[in-house]
Amino acid sequence: MLFLSHKPGAPLDRFVRSVWYFRGPRVDYRRERILPSGCAQLIVNLSRDFLLDCAEDSPERRIEPALIVGQRSVYEIVDTSDFADLIGIMFEPAALPAVVADRADLFSNNSMALEQVWGVAARMLRDRLRDLRSAEEKMNCLEQFLFDKFLSVEQAGFAFHPAVEFALERFRLAPTVTSVAGVARDSGWSQRRFSEIFREQVGFGPKIWCRMLRFQRAVRQMSAGQDVRWADLAIECGFYDQAHLANEFRAFSGIDLTTYTRLRNPLWANHVRAE
Repeated sequence: MLFLSHKPGAPLDRFVRSVWYFRGPRVDYRRERILPSGCAQLIVNLSRDFLLDCAEDSPERRIEPALIVGQRSVYEIVDTSDFADLIGIMFEPAALPAVVADRADLFSNNSMALEQVWGVAARMLRDRLRDLRSAEEKMNCLEQFLFDKFLSVEQAGFAFHPAVEFALERFRLAPTVTSVAGVARDSGWSQRRFSEIFREQVGFGPKIWCRMLRFQRAVRQMSAGQDVRWADLAIECGFYDQAHLANEFRAFSGIDLTTYTRLRNPLWANHVRAE
């Protein structure tokens, strides 16, 4: 099993949280639950010409091997056979419009074949990645492709909306429940217009985004493997109380707190073995 990940340098660091590679051909369980992070991803399967869609209430089906996976507010189930040779990108919040040349909220909780977004260049990129031997070569190739693409995006004049940049930083730093109305007011926009701009660039409205941030704070704390008092964790992560934490955790992950601590993946906080 091999996992590599790094954050690229400028100018990609404005758009890309990480470029990653995973090779895990012999995972000893079949399904994995991926918790929502709110960030969009690009995923390319290099071991075979399809990925598996494992929606819980639908038959398993084959889908395109390279996808733009829109930012999610709900968990998904994946088949671990897809992990045999996989490369991807996690984008920064609000970066997806630069990737797809469209509104982020059109991709929320949805996926699209990369070829539908980037055309024949997506197929050529995947072919090139499959021809390379080492993980480092594959990651360098993908990063260079992104560099060329996002350099042209910057030259074309793409810019993060200043109200969204301001709000993302305020929400990130807020240790407790944040007033969306207050942030909207401080950004200089009406709450309605602020929410529209935020949703179009980030993919979710600001209230859902704040809920996601609190959920992810709890996930990171719990993934450390230390004994946690739920009431203390709830307050530290910005929930009203333990019941609020428990309800929100189940809403986003589909499992309860104790199930997460029992099944968590030591490599990735947002991955849990699916029973």
